[in-house]
Parts: sequence; structure tokens; C-alpha cells
Amino acid sequence: MIRTWIKRGLMSTGITHLAAGRDPKVVILMYHSILDDPESEFYTLGRIMHQTEVFRGQVEEIARYYTPVSMDAVLQFVKREKEFPHRAVAVTFDDGYRDNYEVAAPILEKAGVPGTFYVTVDCLETGRPPWPSRLRYAFYRTRREHWKDESGISRQLTGANREEAFLIACDHCATLSGTAQQHFVTALETKLEIDGSQCTQELMMNWDHVRALAGRGHIIGSHTVTHPNVAHISDEQARIELGESKRRLESVLGFPVVHFAYPCPALSPHWKESTVELCRQVGYLTAVTTNIGSVRRNDDPLSLRRTGPTKRVEGLRWSVECSFMGRKRERRSAMGVY
Repeated sequence: MIRTWIKRGLMSTGITHLAAGRDPKVVILMYHSILDDPESEFYTLGRIMHQTEVFRGQVEEIARYYTPVSMDAVLQFVKREKEFPHRAVAVTFDDGYRDNYEVAAPILEKAGVPGTFYVTVDCLETGRPPWPSRLRYAFYRTRREHWKDESGISRQLTGANREEAFLIACDHCATLSGTAQQHFVTALETKLEIDGSQCTQELMMNWDHVRALAGRGHIIGSHTVTHPNVAHISDEQARIELGESKRRLESVLGFPVVHFAYPCPALSPHWKESTVELCRQVGYLTAVTTNIGSVRRNDDPLSLRRTGPTKRVEGLRWSVECSFMGRKRERRSAMGVY
């Protein structure tokens, strides 16, 4: 409580504005899922969810204290193609959850805040959530007490050991893409005696939702085809994930898709110089990472930093101010937040 008062006091005095300096910057916020009752999906989505009222309050804070901008405008900013408003904030979403369309978009539109939605193409086409959600559901719903990992080591699935086993499986699955990834997830669900279809519950958007968001002025970007860590697969596989997702989005939507978000499902790093070059070759103009911080003029538009918002309304401004000032907040596990 005392720390909260101190933060509020610092922001009210305007000292955070001075500490941020006069050099224009942009903070790109990264969300995933917005739900009325996040606890109901905890065993599928984990900590990537925000409560609806928390998100509504944070969007109102953005509209009140900052200048909301689109990713198109961020591109113009880093390329020095236009003067930029002071203390600009862009709002982005990863993965393509249905609540982005049903809950988040109306809140953004009421506040006059543009959104960018990075969608995973395979999830759009199959209705299945990204593999981290399927693995989480399998490990937290199974009644099995042991699981043998890829190295042949038997892992306990009780207490804290369940989370450890889940993260070990994620480290392996993050290095897979396409058919190999699907086979791994399906085989794991079978071993754990889990019906994977039970974790979908219409969690993901479909093509109609994505078209509607674009028609209402939001930006649609790519988040690969099958959500691997593109820094841990071969360059050939990464090219397919980046290029094929762009091609399929464009063929259905009928307009260029030039914005991309690197998945960060497990392992580090989640992007590298070769993936930046692949983004450039296939035709993306921006690519966002989960590296924390603000965006400055002349930053490489294909490796832009983002900031993960807190779980409370009052924490949003402090997170944004820290990013403007260049301070790094403590980053949680990739599987916990990103």
C-alpha cells in the first residue's frame, strides 16, 4: 500500500515526465485475453488474461493520460516520416482470442483507442488455441501422477512438480512447428489421458471476426502459423511460419498484412538477427517483441520493444511511466505472462 502511494505521488508531481526526458518515445502495450471471469479459464490460459473491468479501466487511463496511436503510426515514427505526439501509447493483442473481438474491441472503440490484433493463422482455421494453452490444460487437468518427458525421465505431476513438468514440455514444443508440433501435442494429450477438444470452448476468433475488426478500423497482424519460438526452429521453418501466415491472411482479408509479432511461448531468445532479416524479406514493415521498454526514433521497426500491463488498473500508468523512463520492470516467466 505504501509503495502504491509513493508511485501515485511521483506521478502526480510530474517528476516521471521529467525523468522520461524530451526525446519522443512510444510505449507498445501487449495484451492477450480479456475475460469477465479469468479464473474460469485459468487451467487453459494461465496468467495471460486480464479481467474485463481492469482492461476497461486501463484503456480509460490510456485515453486520459496518453496519446493512443496505431502501429501504422509507430512505423511512421521510427522512420521519422512524421512528427509524433508526446507520450504516445499503442495497444496490441497476441494470439487471436475470441474475447478480443467480443469484449476488448468494443471497449477500445468507446474510448477512441485503436488496436492491433496479431493472430495465429492455424488457430483461426482450426478453432484450436495455441499449443501452450493446450499443454497447460493437459497438465493441469490430467489425473495421471507421472509423465515421461522426451529424455525418458519420469516427472511427477503433483503439487509444484506439475508446473515444472508443464514448463519442460513447453521448452520442447517451442522448438517445433507445423505437423511435428501438432503430433507432439496430440501424443502428450493421449499420454495424459486428456481430450484436447475440451480446452477449446470457442476460445479463438474466426475469419469473420478478423474481417469485422479490420472493417472497424483496427489493424490485423501476423503471429505465425503455429506459434513456435522462431529463434529455435530452422530458418527454413521460420520462413514458412512468417511467410505462409502472411500469405494466408492476405488471401482471405484482401489487403496487405505488414505487421508481425514474434511468439514468445518458451525459451530465450524469441527472435534473432536472422528472423529480423526473414521478416524484411517476406515483406513485414514492423515486428514487435516481448523485450520490455519503449520505442525510440530510428529503432529497427522489425524488433520493437513492448510492455506487459499489470493486472490492476492503478498499475498501468506506473508500467507505462517506467517504460518511458527506461526502467525495466521485473519480467515474469514467459509462460506466466507472455
